[in-house]
Amino acid sequence: MIDFLIVGNGLAGISFAEIALQNNKSVFVFDNNSQPSSRVAGGLYNPVVLKRFSEVWKAKEQIDFAFPLYHNIQTKLDVVFDFEMPILRKLFSIEEQNNWFQAADKPNLAPFLDSKLVTNSYESIASPFHYGKVNHTGYLEISILIGAYSNYLKSLNSFSDDAFVYDEIEFLDGFIQYKNIKARHIIFAEGFGLHANPYFNDLPLDGTKGELLIIKAPKLQLDVVVKSSVFILPIGKDLYKVGATYDWSDKTNKPTEAGKQELVEKLSELISCDFEIIKHFAGVRPTVKDRRPLVGTHPIHSQLHVLNGLGTRGVMLGPYLANQLFQHIENSIPLEKEIDITRCYKKNRN
Repeated sequence: MIDFLIVGNGLAGISFAEIALQNNKSVFVFDNNSQPSSRVAGGLYNPVVLKRFSEVWKAKEQIDFAFPLYHNIQTKLDVVFDFEMPILRKLFSIEEQNNWFQAADKPNLAPFLDSKLVTNSYESIASPFHYGKVNHTGYLEISILIGAYSNYLKSLNSFSDDAFVYDEIEFLDGFIQYKNIKARHIIFAEGFGLHANPYFNDLPLDGTKGELLIIKAPKLQLDVVVKSSVFILPIGKDLYKVGATYDWSDKTNKPTEAGKQELVEKLSELISCDFEIIKHFAGVRPTVKDRRPLVGTHPIHSQLHVLNGLGTRGVMLGPYLANQLFQHIENSIPLEKEIDITRCYKKNRN
């Protein structure tokens, strides 16, 4: 019998699997490919909401847990997928400069916001009001992480590419039978694919489609992430990720001409050099209306658990939430009220 059958092999599923293995628990992971949002994500991590110069919820706690976990995976698998890189927020006025200085003086933001403006001049970007620099930032090349971790799980005979079939779950005395697998618990970490899950599809997972471009721009010459109306993320060899759009109505993973046009227009307003579109891709982020994740245990079936709603900040949130769920299951430690799905069921009853 295994301890955890995990459905979903994105940031949430991998984080939970790694925490379980570090605690000498056994896992089996179904890739399920129900929602490829982790694979197409920009991978940026950033502890600050740059629109309002405010701290991301639990930013320090997330960083303190997530990056030791990622670095442990890098060492164990002899692979590199975490690339630290400053984010420069382009400022648009004296008023924005003043707002930046005020935010950088706040104790909770001081570790993240540099109090001295960056006056570097990038030839292809006009920036008369300079940039604010965010620390503890960078990006994960998530496709490298998923590929390496999948191969690692395969080496343990703990991985399947097969789609998960919900109807095949049998609830037995003290465990679950799924085909030829016996498990103590099932963790559903399916992203937007949760909508197909009959046990948790009543949760208020909304979903926000995002589209990104990879461009080639030899004259851009950036060695930092620049954030304006879009972000520009250098990934080497004159290639850059550019994103992202937000669409609350289209729930497909298909790139659209409208999404591409929006990104091209915003990018053209930001940079003055030529660029070539190399790739255009899209995915639906697992977002929630109250902007808090969906973590917890099914109200009837105590062996079923959900780890979802990571939204646009899955790189930082994934490990932090996975650890909370693991500690909740194994050590009966209560989940934080903001993330616990019981808040949703209480609303449904009222």
